Amino acid sequence: MASKRIVKELKDLQKDPPTSCSAGPVAEDMFHWQATIMGPPDSPYTGGVFLVSIHFPPDYPFKPPKAISYPIFQVQQLVRISFSIIDANADILRCGGGASGYLSCEATHLWWWWWWCLSGSNAQCSGGQEILWVPDCQDCSSVLKCFIGLLFLAVPFSSCTLVAFRTKVFHPNINSNGSICLDILKEQWSPALTISKVLLSICSLLTDPNPDDPLVPEIAHMYKTDRAKYEATARSWTQKYAMG
Repeated sequence: MASKRIVKELKDLQKDPPTSCSAGPVAEDMFHWQATIMGPPDSPYTGGVFLVSIHFPPDYPFKPPKAISYPIFQVQQLVRISFSIIDANADILRCGGGASGYLSCEATHLWWWWWWCLSGSNAQCSGGQEILWVPDCQDCSSVLKCFIGLLFLAVPFSSCTLVAFRTKVFHPNINSNGSICLDILKEQWSPALTISKVLLSICSLLTDPNPDDPLVPEIAHMYKTDRAKYEATARSWTQKYAMG
């Protein structure tokens, strides 16, 4: 069912592509598409070329297309954890941070998984108390296995969005992971909708943001209170990230 529907949508897109948009499968994978959206005229995104990643679930079109992304902080922290474990003289790290190199609540959970796997000593964590990591096991193969396990363990904490921008966009309804706040990609999704209609809706969102239902409240506030600054910043991001 899903394959036939996706093939039909691809043929329809090729026959009648939406204005300023194109889309198609990546490396012959019909369930993974990449779309290209041209920045709408008379908007701060004019002249930009924006890439959007689209993943179709097996039960499409009854469920909307999805894009699963790993938040950057997790990858950075997992790499940091790996090197600290390999090094027997690991630095002291803290739980639940905010500053660079500190661990979030999710990463704190992952730390304890490391402890269980590698039988480290002197591990303590409570409300920001320090963890002194001096592993008993320094076998590289064990470390590698645990690191791979952590990547899979991180999946529940990954952000699951419906369609995601791969190009950075300064917009109140698009966050730093590329997630898009658009009703037809959430509760208003219907099997009658198509990727063509989704792309057109995204183009409309670029032209007319919805600051009353923001994904990035700070940008929404700027949009409402200082439109000139918002447009200048959006233009700057477009030139930096979407015109290269």
